[in-house]
Amino acid sequence: MLSFHNSRTIAIGEAMIEMAVVGENTYKRSFAGDTFNTAWHMSQVPGADIPVGFLTRVGTDAVSDSFIADVQADGLDSSVIGRDMQRTMGLYMIELDGVERSFHYWRDQSAARRLAEDRTWLDQSLAGCGLIHLSGITLAILSPQARETLFLAISKARAAGARVSLDPNIRPRLWSSPDETRQVMSKFYALADIALPSFDDEHSLWGDSTPAETVERLQAAGVGEIIVKDGANPATVAAGSMVTQLATPPVARIRDTTGAGDAFNAGYLVARLKGYDPVQAIAPAQTLSAEVIGHFGARIPKEHVPAIPTFTTT
Repeated sequence: MLSFHNSRTIAIGEAMIEMAVVGENTYKRSFAGDTFNTAWHMSQVPGADIPVGFLTRVGTDAVSDSFIADVQADGLDSSVIGRDMQRTMGLYMIELDGVERSFHYWRDQSAARRLAEDRTWLDQSLAGCGLIHLSGITLAILSPQARETLFLAISKARAAGARVSLDPNIRPRLWSSPDETRQVMSKFYALADIALPSFDDEHSLWGDSTPAETVERLQAAGVGEIIVKDGANPATVAAGSMVTQLATPPVARIRDTTGAGDAFNAGYLVARLKGYDPVQAIAPAQTLSAEVIGHFGARIPKEHVPAIPTFTTT
């Protein structure tokens, strides 16, 4: 079973200003972004005590200051956040149709697009960590040259013992073409120890007809641990020669499905870092995912982040 030489986690990506629906014509400003949501939830799980940093770039304006203040107040490591005097944070607005969501983005001048342009800074930021988490969105917002710089930095950290988790989280509008998406994702799958894909993305991009086909393709790419998320359908878990499916418990109250996969990732990765095997780690993942969709926005209100009883038994 995959092991970790320490639990220090660095998530890499973009945090954005989130405008989330909380009532008719009413929005709440917060901060969100797929890997940031995962990092934040990992840091907030009661009893987990996982040291988490979020590697990104933001501006030097008041809203960027507010983001960093929130990160620090919530106990995340802000030392791996760079500042950009020429740019600021991107913004997105959630539009709900019932409980399903769509997004409107303003991110062209996002400072996070420059997060991988300084190789020395990346190497220093990733040195000594036990887990690096990134996503397809992280890769999509970078220039080809910056992707290569990030690839080399992650390769160096992985050679020194870091594990790498990758959520493909495909957003076609961020890529120039499906061919580019497949090429870049294939390159970074070569670094992934853990893959956390969503089946609908894999079906759309690669033509997989079942989660089992997704597992087979990623195993052929060399990924050792694969969790295929599939909404309310069972999650597929593969590690080594073991492949199984675990039912997703029904959720009684659903307000907004934004961030469900990110919270799932957080619960899964925390559980794995605490020593649970891939099958055992699914229950904490499902618990966080079910909780986040009972609230508006991509992150669970801090006071509602669920304690996961299994963490007290290790």
